[in-house]
Amino acid sequence: MVPTASKKIPFAHSKNVSYTSIAIVASIISLAALSSTANAASRSPFELNVARTSTESVTVGDNGNELQRDVWSAKLSAAMPLNKQWMIGANIGYDNLDYGWRIKQDSAIRNANVPWSSINQYSAGLSLIYRPGNQWTFMFAPKIQYAYADIASSSNAQSYGAVASGMYRFESGNMLGVGVAYLNDISEVRTVPYLAVRWQISDKWVLANPFQAGFSGPAGLEVSYKLSDEWDFGVGSSRRTQRFLIENDDTTIEIEEWVGFFRAGWQISQSVSLNAYAGYFFGSEIELSEPKSTEDISNQAAGGLTFKINF
Repeated sequence: MVPTASKKIPFAHSKNVSYTSIAIVASIISLAALSSTANAASRSPFELNVARTSTESVTVGDNGNELQRDVWSAKLSAAMPLNKQWMIGANIGYDNLDYGWRIKQDSAIRNANVPWSSINQYSAGLSLIYRPGNQWTFMFAPKIQYAYADIASSSNAQSYGAVASGMYRFESGNMLGVGVAYLNDISEVRTVPYLAVRWQISDKWVLANPFQAGFSGPAGLEVSYKLSDEWDFGVGSSRRTQRFLIENDDTTIEIEEWVGFFRAGWQISQSVSLNAYAGYFFGSEIELSEPKSTEDISNQAAGGLTFKINF
């Protein structure tokens, strides 16, 4: 979210992502949120996010196999106003996803022939923001991403997309917006509509899209309570999708799941903040593209930290 003279203004719909096709949308919109304000000249032009997420070990499928996940994410963003109406932004990111398998019996998802475990994800994006007045903000943002396992090549791991959105600010300061994203993911094309919201329920309570990288992902909804200038707390939920290449012939793994989370945020200084997360992944499913195979991932507890600095 981006500070204005009196409020924080986010956009909606990962790295995320980091992340797969859905997370690409979230990551692009997060960059737009960082960039879209007429007062951006008064804020630090650069932002660095570093996040760590870990889950407990749980069973996958019916063969007794277990999976434990650890993720490191880093993202550097920059935004620069061209004038009162136009702003440009850019970001680069890297995620390392470690999938710690304990295999009791080979399956189509994970076996000795394709022993994937570590995922590298690189991303880069641009954004163009236009504010014709005090009410409307429009954004166009293309992005490219490579996500592939340690046993695969990056040459077939490219995803790219573009997002267009518009958001309206009411006289109360509350904001509502809609948009659409075109995503050409690894071996799959998607068009995703999305809704953005920031609604000041009271002086202390806000309903908004959570844009911290890492645990919750940038998609979803969060209700937050501002205890003081230094501390705020939130509870929310988001839908997450990850997609990456595990073999060089367009063979992919896709993980879809829901996460509910509790967040505690500490504004250490004007430019430095730390957020701690505790949550629960549920409704998780892992799918292999070829040969087609799907297995359920058991519900799991998780925790995470995100560190942000503006400079």
